[in-house]
Amino acid sequence: MIAALFAGTLATAIFNLPVVTIGSRFGGIPTGFPRMAIPKFRADLILPLLPSAITVALLAAIESLLSAVVADSMTGDRHDSSVELVAQGVANVVVPLFGGIPAAGAIARTATNIRSGAHTPVAGMIHALTLLVIVLVAAPLARFIPLVTLAAVLLVVAYNMGEWGEIRPILRLSGADIAVWWATFLLTVMADLTVAVEVGMVLPSLLYIYRISETTTVSTVTDQYIEDGWLHILQDKHLPEYVTILRIHGPFLFGAIQKLIEATADLTPFAPIVVMRLRNMSALDATGLHAI
Repeated sequence: MIAALFAGTLATAIFNLPVVTIGSRFGGIPTGFPRMAIPKFRADLILPLLPSAITVALLAAIESLLSAVVADSMTGDRHDSSVELVAQGVANVVVPLFGGIPAAGAIARTATNIRSGAHTPVAGMIHALTLLVIVLVAAPLARFIPLVTLAAVLLVVAYNMGEWGEIRPILRLSGADIAVWWATFLLTVMADLTVAVEVGMVLPSLLYIYRISETTTVSTVTDQYIEDGWLHILQDKHLPEYVTILRIHGPFLFGAIQKLIEATADLTPFAPIVVMRLRNMSALDATGLHAI
């Protein structure tokens, strides 16, 4: 990707190609360190700006965690949500003092970094330092980079992070899950990622409430009910030493999968054979099925 970036930029400069560059579209990249400025505190703006501030904070948090989940799927690693959100919060408190705007983890940049060979958080630090060097040293040269070259790089990144093989299993899920997927997909393309994430969170939340309500049953206890239950009681059963029983109790929906991930993070206490006991699992969605 770096080679493509340099080749596209050189070709544009050598042959004087009539394409839009960073400089022609945005006037180049500012150079030097931004000045720190403490904003004047105005109590009268707290209430008018509070709804927007909460919305931006929630969307930034959701997008950052979404980036972390994408990175996990690409690397096989597991992120710490608390660390991600605390770091982002601290950054977004400091950034406005230097004229910046609220920022969030970016899926495209994260995926590009991983596709380029990143394995540890040091890659993110190198990313930041590289941007700093560009701003301080190479900003006059960066204005010659064609936007079509950047677009081509992003197109390849988007294709590589598409996980196209996951579409077929999604289309075998329930109609409600497929509808949520289609709505999020189309809004990402036709509107923008922010709107898609909002809808993609609200719809599953409504489905979550519906499925939770469906798990509640009211019935009388009969002799037949008690008789049928004896077959599934573990108290009088012999459990061999080479078997571990892992139980999921209650609805196993997208909000609860972290519990399974945490329970199976260390497999050393488990016996060679693991039986998943799902008798008391009252609901399951696509995310829960994928986690299993």
